[in-house]
Amino acid sequence: MRALIIATTAALTLFSSVAFTQESSQGTASIPDLSGMWSYPYWPSFELPLSGPGPVVNKLRRRQVLDADGRRLSAATAPLAGNPLRLVGDYTNPILKPEAAEIVRKHGELELSVGAPTPTNQCWPSPVPYIFRGIGMQMFQKPDKITILYFGDQVRHLRMNQPHPATVTPSWYGHSVGHYDGDTLVIDTVGIKSDRPFAMVDMYGTPYTQALHVVERYRLIDYEAAKEAQERNGKENWRFDAATAEGWVPDPTYKGKGLQLQFTVEDEGVFTTPWSATITYRRPSLTQRGENVCAENIHEYYAGKDTAVPRAETPDF
Repeated sequence: MRALIIATTAALTLFSSVAFTQESSQGTASIPDLSGMWSYPYWPSFELPLSGPGPVVNKLRRRQVLDADGRRLSAATAPLAGNPLRLVGDYTNPILKPEAAEIVRKHGELELSVGAPTPTNQCWPSPVPYIFRGIGMQMFQKPDKITILYFGDQVRHLRMNQPHPATVTPSWYGHSVGHYDGDTLVIDTVGIKSDRPFAMVDMYGTPYTQALHVVERYRLIDYEAAKEAQERNGKENWRFDAATAEGWVPDPTYKGKGLQLQFTVEDEGVFTTPWSATITYRRPSLTQRGENVCAENIHEYYAGKDTAVPRAETPDF
């Protein structure tokens, strides 16, 4: 399995490089090179916007331990970030309609009692924008398509320079089309399957409907801006250490550009207004993806117990 993954990754990397060579020869060398591996070692959610409506955040807080480069912070001055062990969403966020707020409230109660199920701990596909909160991703660019491999076992295929079809068949990750706006990659996603278990846009159980519409904007930013954004994020989300993140932490010696994703979410069935959030990536310390498998089993890790599956007290034969 590992050999297959490495071979597949190598082939995609080669094809991505060939695609960029072809693009340059056609006079479109200004297209930004966003390809490669990017880390976001924060848990469990998105960065808050600098202004305007933002996502649901964790009501429970805990003193942050590490800074953006993984150095230990002083307990006396470390900020209070979201508690990584108890994910209880703030259901009073004004972006939520009453029905959605009640769902987030009940999800938080379940989290505090036996633990709440999510796509992550149940090994289900992560919808957009939920999938953005992963600790790392790898992007491959081609003239007509972009492929994003997320930490774990999930893949998105983004069609370039095409419109959405008149009728979109709902799917796990939705139908995504993109184009370049100067130095920015813009991705528009609709048709995200909502009639599924664990349909949520974040780990706090915030629901969505078939009307969910997400617009992503990716652009390269300077090293200082990327580091500053991650330091700011450390006041809201928990910063993983290198071991927990399996190497998906920023390389402190790399002073090149970071990658910033700014996205907007709208769903008139759930939210009172569109809202936005950010993910700021930096180049990771690891140079090769590891193998990760999310497999179904009877142990409910979110609840710390085994599922009550049927058992035979005596042999059948």
